[in-house]
Amino acid sequence: MTEKIKVALLGAGNVGSQAARILVEDNATLAERIGAPVELIGIAVRDTQAARHWDADPALYTTDADALIDAADVVIELTGGIEPARTRILRALQAGKSVVSGNKALLAKHGVELQAAADASGAQLSYEAAVAGAIPILRPLRDSLAGDRVTRVLGIMNGTTNYILDQMDTTGASFADALKDAQDLGYAEADPTADVEGHDAASKAAIVASLAFHADFTIDDVHVEGITGVSAEDVAAAEADGYVIKLLAVCERDGEGVNIRVNPTLIPRSHPLAGVHGAFNAVFVQAENAGELMFYGPGAGGAPTASAVLGDFVSLARRLVLGGPGVPDTSYVQLQATGLGNIVSRYSVGLLVEDKLGVLSNLTRILTEHGISVESLRQSSPEDGTAMIRIVTHSAKDSDLRRAIAVIDGLDTVREITSVIRVENN
Repeated sequence: MTEKIKVALLGAGNVGSQAARILVEDNATLAERIGAPVELIGIAVRDTQAARHWDADPALYTTDADALIDAADVVIELTGGIEPARTRILRALQAGKSVVSGNKALLAKHGVELQAAADASGAQLSYEAAVAGAIPILRPLRDSLAGDRVTRVLGIMNGTTNYILDQMDTTGASFADALKDAQDLGYAEADPTADVEGHDAASKAAIVASLAFHADFTIDDVHVEGITGVSAEDVAAAEADGYVIKLLAVCERDGEGVNIRVNPTLIPRSHPLAGVHGAFNAVFVQAENAGELMFYGPGAGGAPTASAVLGDFVSLARRLVLGGPGVPDTSYVQLQATGLGNIVSRYSVGLLVEDKLGVLSNLTRILTEHGISVESLRQSSPEDGTAMIRIVTHSAKDSDLRRAIAVIDGLDTVREITSVIRVENN
């Protein structure tokens, strides 16, 4: 065995505590796999006296993250947020120290800058834990599929929203009740905005798209729609038509560019992603030669995510022992992120209208004038002079659908457009 690998851990939250536990309890096994002893030299935290999910030796806790970074061979960053995480990771990479991070928000915003710093010094930047928890998806995209051409990635990349939508589908719960249940179980934060508005999944989509299509994308390139507008009525209507609603992250080739979006989507109950329940995640990859691949597993949680962190750590620590530079940036093409205008999809449109003669014919006329044909239409009529209309269209361009919706929204007989949800074609 060579000299020991000295590890600095930044952060001791749920995932950080579990990473520390594995580094300590499985130290001998890790050393055998790496080919050198492993020493956790310290854990940088804001409060050395705070309660932890797992308590390490009190002597390991410190508030001096910079000194810890300077003394380490490998830095594991699990603090989250943009700053000071960005500055600390740059400090490590610029000094030639390899870094493992699970910080999806930082990587989606500043991943290009961080990878450039790693390339310049020959260090390794690894971040498998930033997307889908324990599911190995980033390294397969970067390495296993490097000889193929990925055409599309569909992913359930947020466990909180999947749990909420699954509860709405299986129990008939309202969005508010399902969210409260998720919060009571610890799946959702007290402020669930990042999850339910789609921002968490959008960060992951930007990272996935960059690796899948070998280009540089950031969260600013992702079109985002959350699930707060999904009603129990939408879920029930989807079920009646043989669909389930999921919050999907979609990355797909669009002409000479790539379209990246996060939005609620109706998917057929026969689709593999329809069977992903609870807080689990799954990523469905389509490639020209490999065909269809699906990666499934727990998408969050301290121990599962720490498993991905330690997988990255063992991989780069072995590289340190054997010698050689880090894996370079895989972005070798200049692809633009495209807007939604040319995206072709089917749509489910919910409308509350006045229950009058000629309303349906007027709706279908407007859709037809915009080049949109109706696949199915269902109507229910409450006893208040209104009717709920649910229209599922054939495939249409997003821009055409939006123009038609704008005209329909201006009709005197239309009380409300309750929802416009994409329908997955495959």
